[in-house]
Parts: sequence; C-alpha cells; structure tokens
Amino acid sequence: MTKPAEHAATVSSKGQVVIPSDVRRKLGLVQGSVLRFVVEGDSVRLLAAAGDIRKLKGRLPAPARPVSIDDMNDTIAERRTRTGRG
Repeated sequence: MTKPAEHAATVSSKGQVVIPSDVRRKLGLVQGSVLRFVVEGDSVRLLAAAGDIRKLKGRLPAPARPVSIDDMNDTIAERRTRTGRG
C-alpha cells in the first residue's frame, strides 16, 4: 500500500488557504470550483464537489430545434407523472 501524498498550507488571517497546484490539477479544480469539507474526528477531508458544468460543453450534439425552459419543465413533469414520482 502506498503512502498518501501530503501537502502543507498556511491559513491566512482571513481563514484562506492556497491549495497546492499539483493538488488542484489532480482534482481538476479551477476558479469557481466548489469544495466540500468532511470532518472526521480530528481530521478533515477536502473533496471536489460536482464538476464544472462548463466542461460538458460540446459533448452532446446541438438539438434539432431550440428547446425552451418551459419545454424542458413540461417534459420533466410528464416523465415524473409516468414514473409515479410526481
């Protein structure tokens, strides 16, 4: 079993910490990323929350026609009704 990598950072007077660049790269953190702090006894785990939705751009083909928010909401409501989740 390999030993986990350790990194140190100093807490500023405002409670801010700079995350080391290799840790940011490993977790895919960019400006605006959301982090979660999980407290376990006297330890804290830092987890990347959901990924940045902007990274999904271009992964799906454009719809054949523009889809409005109302159309999306109607489709969601219809599917919830069909599956009994509504």
